[in-house]
Amino acid sequence: MSDAAAQRRARQTVINLGLSLAATLGIVLALVLIVPRDDSNRIQPVDYKDIAAGAVETTSLPLIVPELPSTGWWSNSAKIKTSPTDGTDASWSAGFVGPKNQYIGLTQAFGINPTWLAFQLKNSAKTGTQAVGNYTWDIYEATEPSDPPKTKDFMMVLNYNDHDTALIYGVAKPQDFVEIATAIQVKLMERTK
Repeated sequence: MSDAAAQRRARQTVINLGLSLAATLGIVLALVLIVPRDDSNRIQPVDYKDIAAGAVETTSLPLIVPELPSTGWWSNSAKIKTSPTDGTDASWSAGFVGPKNQYIGLTQAFGINPTWLAFQLKNSAKTGTQAVGNYTWDIYEATEPSDPPKTKDFMMVLNYNDHDTALIYGVAKPQDFVEIATAIQVKLMERTK
Protein backbone atom coordinates (compact mmCIF):
# COMPACT_ATOMS: atom_id res chain seq x y z
CA MET A 1 0.00 0.00 0.00
CA SER A 2 2.80 2.41 0.71
CA ASP A 3 4.15 1.89 -2.85
CA ALA A 4 0.80 2.93 -4.36
CA ALA A 5 0.58 5.95 -2.05
CA ALA A 6 4.11 7.06 -3.01
CA GLN A 7 3.31 6.77 -6.72
CA ARG A 8 0.09 8.73 -6.26
CA ARG A 9 1.97 11.51 -4.40
CA ALA A 10 4.65 11.61 -7.15
CA ARG A 11 1.97 11.93 -9.86
CA GLN A 12 0.17 14.59 -7.83
CA THR A 13 3.43 16.59 -7.50
CA VAL A 14 3.92 16.57 -11.30
CA ILE A 15 0.27 17.55 -11.84
CA ASN A 16 0.53 20.38 -9.30
CA LEU A 17 3.75 21.62 -10.93
CA GLY A 18 2.07 21.65 -14.37
CA LEU A 19 -0.99 23.50 -12.98
CA SER A 20 1.17 26.13 -11.27
CA LEU A 21 3.19 26.64 -14.45
CA ALA A 22 -0.01 27.07 -16.48
CA ALA A 23 -1.39 29.54 -13.91
CA THR A 24 1.85 31.57 -14.00
CA LEU A 25 1.85 31.71 -17.81
CA GLY A 26 -1.82 32.74 -17.74
CA ILE A 27 -1.05 35.63 -15.36
CA VAL A 28 1.89 36.78 -17.49
CA LEU A 29 -0.21 36.64 -20.65
CA ALA A 30 -3.01 38.59 -18.95
CA LEU A 31 -0.56 41.28 -17.83
CA VAL A 32 0.92 41.59 -21.31
CA LEU A 33 -2.53 41.97 -22.85
CA ILE A 34 -3.91 44.32 -20.19
CA VAL A 35 -1.02 46.79 -19.82
CA PRO A 36 -1.50 49.64 -22.32
CA ARG A 37 1.37 50.35 -24.69
CA ASP A 38 1.97 53.58 -26.53
CA ASP A 39 2.93 52.66 -30.08
CA SER A 40 3.22 56.25 -31.23
CA ASN A 41 6.45 57.64 -32.64
CA ARG A 42 8.82 58.76 -29.90
CA ILE A 43 10.69 61.06 -32.28
CA GLN A 44 8.74 64.25 -32.71
CA PRO A 45 8.72 66.01 -36.08
CA VAL A 46 10.67 69.26 -36.24
CA ASP A 47 9.86 72.30 -38.34
CA TYR A 48 13.03 72.28 -40.43
CA LYS A 49 11.80 75.24 -42.49
CA ASP A 50 11.39 77.37 -39.37
CA ILE A 51 14.83 76.35 -38.09
CA ALA A 52 16.34 77.16 -41.50
CA ALA A 53 14.60 80.55 -41.61
CA GLY A 54 16.08 81.43 -38.21
CA ALA A 55 19.51 80.26 -39.35
CA VAL A 56 19.35 82.29 -42.56
CA GLU A 57 18.33 85.34 -40.54
CA THR A 58 21.33 85.06 -38.23
CA THR A 59 23.98 83.78 -40.67
CA SER A 60 22.84 85.02 -44.13
CA LEU A 61 23.91 81.64 -45.55
CA PRO A 62 21.99 80.44 -48.63
CA LEU A 63 20.61 77.27 -47.07
CA ILE A 64 18.96 74.59 -49.17
CA VAL A 65 15.51 73.97 -47.70
CA PRO A 66 13.78 71.46 -50.00
CA GLU A 67 10.05 70.95 -50.18
CA LEU A 68 9.37 67.41 -49.02
CA PRO A 69 7.16 65.11 -51.08
CA SER A 70 3.55 65.29 -49.97
CA THR A 71 3.38 61.52 -49.49
CA GLY A 72 3.99 61.41 -45.74
CA TRP A 73 7.56 62.71 -45.47
CA TRP A 74 8.56 64.65 -42.35
CA SER A 75 11.72 65.99 -40.73
CA ASN A 76 13.18 64.45 -37.59
CA SER A 77 16.12 66.83 -37.18
CA ALA A 78 17.55 70.11 -38.40
CA LYS A 79 20.58 72.06 -37.24
CA ILE A 80 23.09 74.64 -38.35
CA LYS A 81 26.74 74.69 -37.30
CA THR A 82 28.34 78.07 -37.81
CA SER A 83 31.70 77.27 -36.25
CA PRO A 84 32.19 73.56 -36.87
CA THR A 85 35.42 71.80 -36.04
CA ASP A 86 35.42 69.69 -39.20
CA GLY A 87 37.21 72.12 -41.52
CA THR A 88 34.19 73.80 -43.12
CA ASP A 89 33.01 77.37 -42.70
CA ALA A 90 29.51 76.23 -41.76
CA SER A 91 27.17 73.31 -42.32
CA TRP A 92 23.42 72.76 -42.42
CA SER A 93 21.93 69.34 -41.88
CA ALA A 94 18.41 67.96 -41.83
CA GLY A 95 16.96 64.47 -41.60
CA PHE A 96 13.89 63.36 -43.50
CA VAL A 97 11.74 60.29 -42.79
CA GLY A 98 9.40 58.80 -45.37
CA PRO A 99 6.07 57.02 -45.03
CA LYS A 100 7.70 53.56 -45.13
CA ASN A 101 10.28 54.51 -42.48
CA GLN A 102 12.92 55.30 -45.07
CA TYR A 103 15.51 57.90 -44.07
CA ILE A 104 17.38 60.49 -46.11
CA GLY A 105 19.80 62.91 -44.49
CA LEU A 106 20.88 66.18 -46.08
CA THR A 107 24.18 67.89 -45.32
CA GLN A 108 25.02 71.20 -46.97
CA ALA A 109 28.56 72.37 -46.26
CA PHE A 110 30.02 75.79 -47.00
CA GLY A 111 33.71 76.45 -47.60
CA ILE A 112 34.67 72.80 -47.86
CA ASN A 113 38.13 71.48 -48.53
CA PRO A 114 39.11 68.19 -50.22
CA THR A 115 39.92 66.61 -46.84
CA TRP A 116 36.39 67.23 -45.55
CA LEU A 117 34.84 65.64 -48.62
CA ALA A 118 37.23 62.68 -48.46
CA PHE A 119 36.27 62.13 -44.82
CA GLN A 120 32.56 62.17 -45.70
CA LEU A 121 33.14 59.64 -48.45
CA LYS A 122 35.48 57.33 -46.57
CA ASN A 123 34.74 53.63 -47.08
CA SER A 124 32.73 54.51 -50.21
CA ALA A 125 33.40 54.24 -53.92
CA LYS A 126 31.94 56.24 -56.75
CA THR A 127 29.60 53.97 -58.68
CA GLY A 128 27.99 56.38 -61.14
CA THR A 129 26.17 59.64 -61.64
CA GLN A 130 22.55 60.75 -61.61
CA ALA A 131 21.29 63.67 -63.68
CA VAL A 132 18.66 65.68 -61.86
CA GLY A 133 17.49 68.74 -63.75
CA ASN A 134 20.49 70.92 -64.59
CA TYR A 135 22.78 69.18 -62.09
CA THR A 136 24.67 65.90 -62.10
CA TRP A 137 25.04 64.17 -58.75
CA ASP A 138 27.85 61.71 -58.07
CA ILE A 139 26.68 58.42 -56.56
CA TYR A 140 28.77 56.69 -53.90
CA GLU A 141 28.12 53.31 -52.34
CA ALA A 142 29.71 51.88 -49.23
CA THR A 143 32.57 49.42 -49.59
CA GLU A 144 32.50 48.65 -45.85
CA PRO A 145 29.67 48.81 -43.28
CA SER A 146 28.82 52.32 -42.07
CA ASP A 147 28.68 53.47 -38.49
CA PRO A 148 25.81 53.77 -37.56
CA PRO A 149 24.84 50.83 -39.80
CA LYS A 150 23.44 51.61 -43.26
CA THR A 151 23.33 55.40 -42.76
CA LYS A 152 25.85 56.12 -45.49
CA ASP A 153 25.63 52.97 -47.60
CA PHE A 154 24.23 55.09 -50.46
CA MET A 155 25.14 58.75 -50.99
CA MET A 156 24.56 61.33 -53.67
CA VAL A 157 27.00 64.25 -53.75
CA LEU A 158 26.56 67.56 -55.56
CA ASN A 159 29.37 70.11 -55.76
CA TYR A 160 27.18 72.96 -56.91
CA ASN A 161 29.94 75.57 -56.78
CA ASP A 162 33.69 75.68 -56.07
CA HIS A 163 33.44 75.61 -52.27
CA ASP A 164 29.96 74.39 -51.36
CA THR A 165 28.60 70.85 -51.44
CA ALA A 166 25.32 69.06 -50.77
CA LEU A 167 25.20 65.40 -49.73
CA ILE A 168 22.14 63.23 -49.35
CA TYR A 169 22.49 59.82 -47.78
CA GLY A 170 20.52 57.22 -45.90
CA VAL A 171 18.33 54.18 -46.25
CA ALA A 172 15.78 54.59 -49.03
CA LYS A 173 15.12 53.51 -52.58
CA PRO A 174 17.00 55.29 -55.38
CA GLN A 175 13.78 56.95 -56.59
CA ASP A 176 13.35 58.49 -53.10
CA PHE A 177 16.85 59.97 -53.39
CA VAL A 178 16.03 61.34 -56.84
CA GLU A 179 12.84 62.89 -55.46
CA ILE A 180 14.75 64.69 -52.68
CA ALA A 181 17.54 65.65 -55.12
CA THR A 182 14.90 67.14 -57.43
CA ALA A 183 13.54 69.24 -54.56
CA ILE A 184 17.09 70.43 -53.81
CA GLN A 185 17.68 71.24 -57.48
CA VAL A 186 14.48 73.32 -57.53
CA LYS A 187 15.78 75.39 -54.60
CA LEU A 188 19.19 75.85 -56.24
CA MET A 189 17.54 76.98 -59.48
CA GLU A 190 15.34 79.48 -57.58
CA ARG A 191 18.49 80.96 -56.08
CA THR A 192 20.09 81.61 -59.51
CA LYS A 193 17.06 83.46 -60.92
